[in-house]
Amino acid sequence: MHETVAQLEAAVARWNERGWPVPSVHLVSGSGLAVDLPGKVLHRAPLRDVVPFEVHGIVGHPLEVEIIELPSGRTVLYQRGRVHSYQGFDAHQTVFVVRLAALLGCRRLLMSNAAGGLDPALRPGDLVFLRDHLNLMALNPLRGELPATWGPQFPDMGGAYDAGLRELARKTARELGLRAGEGVYAGVAGPSYETPAEVRMLRTLGADLVGMSTVLEVIAARHLGVRCLCLSLVSNLAAGVGGDAALDHEEVLEAGREAARGVQLLLGALLQAVNG
Repeated sequence: MHETVAQLEAAVARWNERGWPVPSVHLVSGSGLAVDLPGKVLHRAPLRDVVPFEVHGIVGHPLEVEIIELPSGRTVLYQRGRVHSYQGFDAHQTVFVVRLAALLGCRRLLMSNAAGGLDPALRPGDLVFLRDHLNLMALNPLRGELPATWGPQFPDMGGAYDAGLRELARKTARELGLRAGEGVYAGVAGPSYETPAEVRMLRTLGADLVGMSTVLEVIAARHLGVRCLCLSLVSNLAAGVGGDAALDHEEVLEAGREAARGVQLLLGALLQAVNG
C-alpha cells in the first residue's frame, strides 16, 4: 500500500510540474464508446505517461488521456479507455487514474461502459443510467492501509451513483430526444462472458446489466468524496436472454459505433451541464 500511495503522490507532483490544470470533471469512456468532445484540447498523452506501470490495451480502448477546455471554460480530464482487472491489473492499478483525478481536486466522475442486457425488456443500443451495482469481482480497491485523509475505512456506498447527477442526466437525455432508463449493474471478473446459469443467478440477485468494469472505479471515487454518474450502453443480450447466438467482443464494439452519435450528444451536453 505504501508503494501505491507514493506512486499517486508522485503522479500528482508530476501533473503539477507540467502545469496541467485541475480538471472539473473526469470522463472515462468504455469499449467502443470514445467520443469527440467540443472544445480545445490543451494536452494529450498516452495513458502510460500518466500511470507508473506498464499498460496494455484491448481492442476498442485507445488508452490515452486528454485535457479539454470546453466552450463553457470547464476543464475535462478525458480518459479514452480504461484498464481492467481481467488484464492482470490489481485493484489499485485499475483505479489509479480515478484516484489521481480526485487527489488533484476533481469531484465529478462520468463514465460510460458497454454492458450485457439481463432484463429481457432491454435491447442492444439501449442507454441505461446506473443507480446501483453488485460487486462480484472478488476485488476491492479499499483493501489495505490507506491514508485517513482519503476517506473513512468503511465508506457508505448507499449513494454510490449520485441521484442529483442522474436526475440531471435524465433531463438532459429528454431534451435531446434520447431514451435512457435506469438499472443495476453487476460487475464480474471476466474476461469470459457469463454462462446462461450465471445470467439467471444475476437476474435473481437483482441485476439488469452485467459487465467487467466500473464498480472498482466507483468504490474508489466515492471513498475520496467524488460524485459518480455512469451511462451503460446495452451492447448485447446476455447468454440465454437473446436466444442461442454466440457472444463476441466485435459485437460490443459495433453496438458502440452504432450508438456513438447519441452517446456523444448526451455526454457533451452533460459535461456542459454538470456543475464544478
